[in-house]
Amino acid sequence: MHAPQSQFTRQDRIDWLRLIRTENVGPITFARLLERFGTATAALAALPDLARKGGRQQPLRVPPKAEVERELAALEKRGARLICKGEAEYPRPLATVDDAPPVLTVLGFPGLLARPCVGIVGARNASIVGRKMAEKLAHDLADAGFTVVSGLARGIDTAAHEGSLAKGTAAVVAGGIDVIYPPENEALYRELAQRGAIIAESPLGTEPQARHFPRRNRLISGLSLGVVVVEAALKSGSLITARFAAEQGRDVFAVPGSPLDPRAQGCNRLIKEGAGLVETAEDVILALRNASLSPLSEPPGGLFRGGPGAPVDEKMMDKARAIVVESLSPTPVLIDELVRGCQLSAGVVLTILLELELAGRLQRHPGGRVSLI
Repeated sequence: MHAPQSQFTRQDRIDWLRLIRTENVGPITFARLLERFGTATAALAALPDLARKGGRQQPLRVPPKAEVERELAALEKRGARLICKGEAEYPRPLATVDDAPPVLTVLGFPGLLARPCVGIVGARNASIVGRKMAEKLAHDLADAGFTVVSGLARGIDTAAHEGSLAKGTAAVVAGGIDVIYPPENEALYRELAQRGAIIAESPLGTEPQARHFPRRNRLISGLSLGVVVVEAALKSGSLITARFAAEQGRDVFAVPGSPLDPRAQGCNRLIKEGAGLVETAEDVILALRNASLSPLSEPPGGLFRGGPGAPVDEKMMDKARAIVVESLSPTPVLIDELVRGCQLSAGVVLTILLELELAGRLQRHPGGRVSLI
């Protein structure tokens, strides 16, 4: 996690947007670049050399300043906000997540994300009973002071937003903040923009693709103290959200259902595996009453010896690159195991992983694992 920054100038926002929109730069790489170089400006300057050392032949695609200035202007025209990690309005629970987005776009009321949040997710093809349960839970949780977070999808998500719209709800979307998906939720989208909050990490105009939804799901759980699954089949995106929640140290809850209904099988399995059984909102409220989240992070620059911008011994790094690349394979490995196996400092290994990722040769996986592409 990079160091908090209380004040962001417009130039800071431009540099942060350029860096996170750069080819091969994701949230974890962004954070490591800031730890290594101190500022987005310095990181942008270092990108070509890092990618070259990682083995890349072609230059990285870095969006020009004019492009991100247009994005900022378009956001402002729509009445949306760009919130950078480290600003007071950035949701604290999300900031504790390893792959938290460096920037969020928020349409509506960002203050809703400062309240304790609970995620409610479930089947798109929800039953009437499931939708009624989700709406009732959401209404009662919002009435108790929670912001209900969901994904604006059909079924359970829609019911959760509708149940909590009067008191506090936020939708995390898989595409750009200006793209309404599914189209039949256009009226709900506009209500959320006026009375709730809509959150995205993708650029304006991004059409949701299948690969975007798991990333959206990790934000629903990351914003929340706990996640309630109302209906879910055994192979369901809602169970992906529950898995993210468990990995992020959040509480997982599930509403039990009939063993004869495939939409209840995922929830029943979660309960068997230790999820909290939910019959009323009070079950969730009691469990989360004393919940707290403590950021788990190294001191700024702590992973890189000497702190941001420290000089690097290139002869030593060349030897280290060979060791790290030889130790990697297409099979994912924990970064901690890689550090131990290579017998190199964490800072050296992380620098080399940065180079490989920027070169397009490394893939990051959930749980702090990496593999060669």
